[in-house]
Amino acid sequence: MVVTPIVAFYLVHDWNRIVATLDAWVPKEHRRTVRALAREIDNRVGGFLRGQGTICVILAVFYASAIKAVGLNHGLSIGFVAGLLSFVPYLGSLTGLIVSLAMTVVQFGLAWPKLATVVAIFLVGHLVGDYVLAPRLVGRRVHLNPVWLMFALFAFGYLFGFFGLLVAVPVAAAVGVLVRFGLGRYLSADTKDRQPL
Repeated sequence: MVVTPIVAFYLVHDWNRIVATLDAWVPKEHRRTVRALAREIDNRVGGFLRGQGTICVILAVFYASAIKAVGLNHGLSIGFVAGLLSFVPYLGSLTGLIVSLAMTVVQFGLAWPKLATVVAIFLVGHLVGDYVLAPRLVGRRVHLNPVWLMFALFAFGYLFGFFGLLVAVPVAAAVGVLVRFGLGRYLSADTKDRQPL
């Protein structure tokens, strides 16, 4: 909470100088290609952020309206916070579920139908967000097939845990840009320059 704003401030303040320094490190004959790849990666990561933001807003509205329909006090605030926290995988749905269950017990006691309804709301929201909205809204913007998108989430989550889930889609998008570029260069090479297998 303390370090992140300070680092963000210095990055924003020195961003143009950082980019100019990195650009100077690239040999002149490759600068145009590297700049094009950097722009494409930036577009993909920006698409991911916009898509994920849209999912958060959709989930916030869904959670808030569904919890309010159950009759839970502070349902709107709990739902909006849970939806906005959904930017971090699992954090929004788990936080919203725990707070909603606690509020349900305080307000209604151990009313099992109400508790089951709250669990169902967050289960449906989580499943729809991860398996319906994310492949369509995020996968389309980062130009990743939904199967590859889910594979990236599973693989990065397994290898790097919670941090892997955060960086899976942007890293997969960047790798996709580089692989498409490399494959395009290979396929556009003169066939006589290729060595037979």
